[in-house]
Amino acid sequence: MAQGVLPIQYEADGSSSGVTALGGLLVYLDLIKVSGLFDAIKKYVAVSGKQGWLDLQMMLALIFLNLAGGDCVDDLERLEHDGGLALILRDIERFVLTRKERQAMTARWRRERTRTLPSPSSMSEWLERFHNPDEEALREKGKAFIPAMTEHLRSLWRVNRDLLGFVQRHRPETVATLDMDATLVESHKRQALWCYKKFKAYQPLNCWWAEQGVMVHSEFRDGNVPAGHEQLRVLRTCLDEVAALGVGKVCLRSDSAGYQQDLLLYCGEGKDERFGVIDFAVSADVTAEFRKAAQDVKDADWQRLVRRFADGTGIETDQEWAEVCFVPGWAGHGKKRADYRFLAIREPLRQLDLGDAQQLPFPTEEFGAKGRFKLFGVVTNRKVSGDQVIWWHRERCGKSEEVHSVMKSDLAGGQMPSGLFGANAAWWTIMILAHNLNAAMKRLVLGPAWVAKRMKALRFALINLPGRVVHHARKLIIRLSAVGDTLALLLSARRTILALAQGPDG
Repeated sequence: MAQGVLPIQYEADGSSSGVTALGGLLVYLDLIKVSGLFDAIKKYVAVSGKQGWLDLQMMLALIFLNLAGGDCVDDLERLEHDGGLALILRDIERFVLTRKERQAMTARWRRERTRTLPSPSSMSEWLERFHNPDEEALREKGKAFIPAMTEHLRSLWRVNRDLLGFVQRHRPETVATLDMDATLVESHKRQALWCYKKFKAYQPLNCWWAEQGVMVHSEFRDGNVPAGHEQLRVLRTCLDEVAALGVGKVCLRSDSAGYQQDLLLYCGEGKDERFGVIDFAVSADVTAEFRKAAQDVKDADWQRLVRRFADGTGIETDQEWAEVCFVPGWAGHGKKRADYRFLAIREPLRQLDLGDAQQLPFPTEEFGAKGRFKLFGVVTNRKVSGDQVIWWHRERCGKSEEVHSVMKSDLAGGQMPSGLFGANAAWWTIMILAHNLNAAMKRLVLGPAWVAKRMKALRFALINLPGRVVHHARKLIIRLSAVGDTLALLLSARRTILALAQGPDG
C-alpha cells in the first residue's frame, strides 16, 4: 500500500551510528563547560539525594529542552529518542564527571541504567522537591501570598549568579539599568489563581539587565499577587546580585506597578549604601490631582515629543509632553527630601467617540477646545531633558517586554509542569538559566549580528542541524553537510569558545 501521494517511502534507519536532529547543541555544551556552569551546578544544587539521576543531569536535560524548543516534561522523550544526541551526552559525561563520580553512578541505580535523559516522571518528581508544603499551609483564601524561597530554589539563583559573573568577566559593564516588570503566564492548573485580567495564571516579577541582555532575578508569584507588591524587597535582592558582579551604578525603569512610595524614596534619597542615589523613571498613576496639574499647564508649555536618532535627525510624533507642578504627599519637599519631577504626556484620541472614558483601557482627559487626549505620567529624579527621560523610559517596553515573549513562547516558560508552586518556580528559574546561557552565546560567541535574533533564527541556523554521530579512533565525530556556511559557523563558534576558556586576557 502506498505511504502517500508522492512515490516516496519512509523507512527506519537501523544502523548503529546515531543520527541527530540537534547537531548544533554541542556548541552550547562547549559554552556550558567554559562558563563554569557544570561546576556551579555541582557546587550549589543538592536536590537529588543519593539515588537516581544527578542534579547535573536533571538541569542539563531541562536546559537542552529549552534550547531545542520543547515546552513540557513529556518532550524529554523526544530528546531521548534522538540517538545521536544520546551518544553525545553519554560521551560528555566522561568529561564533566570525575572518575569518582562516574564510579558512584552505578551505586545510584537499583537496576541497570537504560536511559540517557531522565524520564518525564523522574523529572516531575525532581521538580516537586523544590516545593515546600509548609508554606502552602500559610496561605489565606482571598489574600495575596508569596511563599518563602526554598533553599533548593536559592541554589539555582547561585548558579545564575556564577553564569552572569562569566559574562561580566568577558564583557564587563559598570552600569546596570534594571527594568522591573511582571508578566502573566496563563495556566489551566487547578491550583493556579485568578489574575486581574480574569484568567488563571502565575505572575513572575522579573528584573532585566538592559546592558547585558540577561535576567538578573525573577520572583515567581501567583497570578493574584499585584505586580507592585513588595517591589522594593525584590529590587534590593537584585541590587545584591549586581553588586556581587562588580557593577558601580544602577538605574531603574518600571511601569506603574513600580509607582510605590517606599521604592521611589529608597532610590531617590540614596538609601542604598552601595549605590547611593539610583536614577529612575517610573510610570506615574494618573490620579485626579495629576489630571488637574496637567490641565493647569499652559498650551505654550506643551512641547512636541520628537524621536531623536544618533545621526542628529528626528521624527515628530503626535504626542506632547510637559513638566507639571505636581507634588504628592510622599514627595513633599524638605531637608531630607529629594527633588522628584513629574512629566505628563498627552496624545490626541483620534478614534470615534467611544462613550464613557472610564471604559477605555487607558486614562484620558479633556483639554478644552483641543479635545480629548490619552494622558500618561512619568516620575523621575533624572536631571536631563524631559523628552530624553521619556524615550529612555520607553526603552524598557522595547526589550523587557520582548524578553517576556521569548521566555514564554521561544523557551519553555509559557507552560507550567505542575500544580505545585515550588515545582513551577524551579521550572521557571531553569528556563531563565537557559535564556541567559543563550544570551552569552549570542553576545560572547556569535557576535553583534546575532544579538537581536530570537530562538527561531538560532534553531534554524545553529541548533537544529541534522548530522550523524560516529566513534572513530577513540573520538566522537559529528558529520554534518559541507554545503553552505553551517559548518564554518559552528567551527568559528567553537574556536571563539576555546579562546574564552583562556580568560578575558587570553
